[in-house]
Parts: sequence; structure tokens; C-alpha cells
Amino acid sequence: MGDLLATLAAFSLTVLVIELTPGPNMAWLAVLSADRGRKAGFAAVLGVMLGLSLIGGLAALGLAAIVTQTPWLFALLRHAGTLFLLYLAIEGWRHAGESSPIHLSETLGKHFRHGLIINLLNPKAALFFLVVLPEYILADRPALPQALGLTAITVLVATGIHVVIVLLAARAAAFLQTPQSTLWFRRVLAVLLAGIAIWLFLDTAPV
Repeated sequence: MGDLLATLAAFSLTVLVIELTPGPNMAWLAVLSADRGRKAGFAAVLGVMLGLSLIGGLAALGLAAIVTQTPWLFALLRHAGTLFLLYLAIEGWRHAGESSPIHLSETLGKHFRHGLIINLLNPKAALFFLVVLPEYILADRPALPQALGLTAITVLVATGIHVVIVLLAARAAAFLQTPQSTLWFRRVLAVLLAGIAIWLFLDTAPV
């Protein structure tokens, strides 16, 4: 029991450190929340949470390994994920100065779907569940329940951090006093998202 608790504590700390490192989820949630408020951000967090859960579940069943071990499929995932993030960055830049009722009343389902898609197309998430997570599975216990349990921990830690990001970004945007300062704040976040999209693409390139 002691080994299990120590392993869970070490894994939780590892996930926390990884999630605190700037990545596509963090940048996009900040852009979205600063631009369209907390409700949109929370809807996106739910999509991210589902996406991470699905990838973790597929990895536990061994299906995600097929993607990472099939060069053309992994390359397709990398390109699609990068292009989608760049699309969201461009949309964030284009709409940074908008405050019209039509713009602000976009369905929360759209942001949920975007959060889901970002994670399903994120090769780094698949690599985490296939490379990092197995290191914390104890050999003397059934592997599948452990993998699913560690996936749940990953999702919970990530979701907690994402909620904080949404709250901070929405609050920071609310403190901006002029439309011009709001515009540039949102555009800086959009540029950050584009930069992270490119970094993610380069960082997951085959060696």
C-alpha cells in the first residue's frame, strides 16, 4: 500500500509540473477566456477534459500505440493539430476587438468541441500516456486498472489548472480599461497560441 501511495504522489507531482509548462491547452484557454469570458472558457475545459480522458482510455487499451507507431498516421495527427491551433490563433487575432452581441453569444457547444478536437489532435498527449504514464505502473498489480486510475489523476490535475487559467485570463481581461488595451492583450495571447502551435509541431517531429 505504501508503494502505491508513493507512486501516486510522484505521478501527481509529475503531471502537475508538466501541466504547468506552457502548452496548447493553456494558451488556447487563456485566449478564449480573455476574449469571450468565463462561460466559454469553462465549456472549453469540459471539452479538454473529455479529450484527455478519451486519449488516456485509448492508450490504456493499447490503441493509441497504433498511432504513434504508424509514421504516416502520426504525421497526419501532427499536421492536423498544428493547423487547427493556428486556425484558432488567427480567429483569436481577427476577433480580438469584437464585442458585438452576435460574437459574444456563440454557442458554448462550439468551444466544447474545439477543446475536444485540440486534445484528440494533440500528439504530445498521446506520447505522455504511452511514454510517461507506464513508468508509474506497478508490475505486481493489474496494469489496466492502474492505467485508468492514473489517467483519471491526469485529467483531474489538468482540469484544476485549466480552471485557474480560465479564471485568471477572464479576470485580467476585465481589468483592462480601454478597448485598445483589450485588443492588444487578446492579440498577444493569440500570437502566443500560434507560437505554441509551431513549437508543438517541431517538438513532436520524428528524430
